[in-house]
Amino acid sequence: MGGIAVSLGPEADPAVFRQMLAILAPRGEVTETRSETGLLTGVRRLPVVDRKRAVQPWVSADERWVLCYNGEVFNHHELRAELTALGHRFRGASDTEVVLAGYLHWGEAMVSRLRGEYAFVIVERASGRAYLVRDPLGVKPLYWTQTPGCVHVASEVKALVGFGAPVTEVPPGHHGWVQADVAACLRPYVNLLALGAGLPIVDDPDEAALLVRAALTDSIRARLDTDLTVGVVLSGGLDSSLALLHARELHPDCVAVTVGVPESPDLRYARRLAKDLGVPHEVVELQPRDIRLAQIREAIRISELTEYGDIINAVVSVPLFRRLRELGVKVALTGDGSDELFGGYPMYHRVGPQDAHRLFLHKISNLGRTELQRVDRTSMAYGVEARVPFLDPRVVELAMRLPIGLKLRAGQEKWIVRRAFADLLPDYIRRRPKNPMSYSSGLHERARLYKPVFARLHRSFRYDLAEPVRRDFGRVLTSCGNDLDRAIAAGRARPDYTVLEHARDLVGAAKWNALPVVRRLVGPRRSPGDDVPSPG
Repeated sequence: MGGIAVSLGPEADPAVFRQMLAILAPRGEVTETRSETGLLTGVRRLPVVDRKRAVQPWVSADERWVLCYNGEVFNHHELRAELTALGHRFRGASDTEVVLAGYLHWGEAMVSRLRGEYAFVIVERASGRAYLVRDPLGVKPLYWTQTPGCVHVASEVKALVGFGAPVTEVPPGHHGWVQADVAACLRPYVNLLALGAGLPIVDDPDEAALLVRAALTDSIRARLDTDLTVGVVLSGGLDSSLALLHARELHPDCVAVTVGVPESPDLRYARRLAKDLGVPHEVVELQPRDIRLAQIREAIRISELTEYGDIINAVVSVPLFRRLRELGVKVALTGDGSDELFGGYPMYHRVGPQDAHRLFLHKISNLGRTELQRVDRTSMAYGVEARVPFLDPRVVELAMRLPIGLKLRAGQEKWIVRRAFADLLPDYIRRRPKNPMSYSSGLHERARLYKPVFARLHRSFRYDLAEPVRRDFGRVLTSCGNDLDRAIAAGRARPDYTVLEHARDLVGAAKWNALPVVRRLVGPRRSPGDDVPSPG
C-alpha cells in the first residue's frame, strides 16, 4: 500500500515531482524514488508484504520496465507458484514483484488474473510509455494529467491540481497506455455491471445462503492473510460484526475501533460484541458539537469528495483512522459495500424490483468515486490500509445473481446475509435493524449546518479540476419521485446548489440542532435520586 507519483516526458521537473510525492507522504512510511532524464518515479510505501525487500520503484531484471504499485493482490501466492513453474525466478516474496513478473509473462492479459485491491503504473523506459491499471471496483485510486511535454500520474487528485490542467481518473476496471503529448488510450478489462451475466439467478434461499456464506468467508479470509495486527472498523452493525468475528478467529490479537456519540446505540452494540468476543475495543467518542468548520474543511481536503453524505461519513472516519494509526495498526477491515450489494438502503424499498436492480447497478458503478474514495482517502491519510471484503468481485458477481426478494424480505434489509450467518452471529446483532450512526446521533445534522460552504471548500482546493460538485443521489432520487431514469438524468446534469437551497438547508439544520436545547429547557427536571439504582 502507499501512494504513487510518476512524471514522464522530456519536461519532467524534479522539483515539481518532489512536491507531488510530498503531498502523498501521509499514505506511507518510506519514500522511495528513481530518477533519470525524462522519467521520475516514486512511491510513498506503507510496508505490509515482504516489508524489507519490496522496495519500489520495482525494476525488471533487464531494467526495461519500472513498476510503481499501490495496494495488494491477494492471490499473489498462487500466481507466484504458477510463474515459478513457468520458469520465473523471484528475488523476494512480495506481491509487487509478482505483478511485474505476471505482466512480463502474460502481458496485458495479466490483469484478468489479479484478485485484489490495487492500482499501478508500469513504465517502459525506452518508449516513454506508461501502462496504468486500476482494480475492478476502484478500491484503490489512480489519476493522471498532461502538461506540455509531460504526463503526470498520482494516487490522489491533490497531488496533481498544482498543474492547473484537467485531472482525469483511471476508471475502475480499466487499463491502458499514456505518454507525454499523446492522448491516453484506456479501456475496460472487466465489465463490472455484467458480472454474473449468463449465469442462473439464485432464487432458492438455502442455496443462496450457502453461496453467500462461502463467498464472504473466502473474501474476508483472503484479506486477513497478513502477519500484522489487524484492526476492524466496528459500527455495531451486521457487516462490521461479521468482519470482527472472522478476524478474531484468524488474528486473536486483533483490535476493534468504533467512533460515535457517547451512549449511542452504535457504541452499546459494539461494546457488547467486543466484550463477548474478548476483543480489545477502542472507542473514539464524538459529539455533534465537536464537528465544526475546521473538521468539515479537513474532511473535504483529505477526501476530495463532493457529495454531502460522503462528506459527513468522512468527517466521522477521520478521527477513527487517526486512532488506528496511534495504535500502530496498519491493516484494517471495514464493512463498506454491503448496503449497496444486499439492499441496505431505504431507497431500495421505494422502487419496484426491476428498478431496484437497476438502482443496485448504479450504486455499484459509482462506488469508486463515493464510498470507496472516502475509505481510501481517510484511511491512507493516516497510513492505514483499509480492506473491503464485501466488495470482492466474486461477492459482487454473486450479489448480481440474487433477486431483490432475497435481499429485502419482510421489511428486513440484507436478509440473505443474516440467514447465511445465522449460527455465527449473536441474536442481538442478527436481529438489529439498520440504524445509520450519522443519522441517529445528531452528527449528520450538525454537519448539515456547514453544507452551504461545501462547494466553495471543494473548489478552494481546486478539486473541481477533476470532479464538479455533485448532489447526493439519494436526495435526487427522492426529488424525482423515485423515478430512476429522471434521477440519473438529473444527476448527470450536476447543477450546483442554489442560494435558496442553501438557505433552506441552513434554516432546517439550525432548527434541528436547536431541538435538544429546547428539550432540556422544557423537559421535566430530574431529582437527585433519579440516578440511584433500585435495590436488588
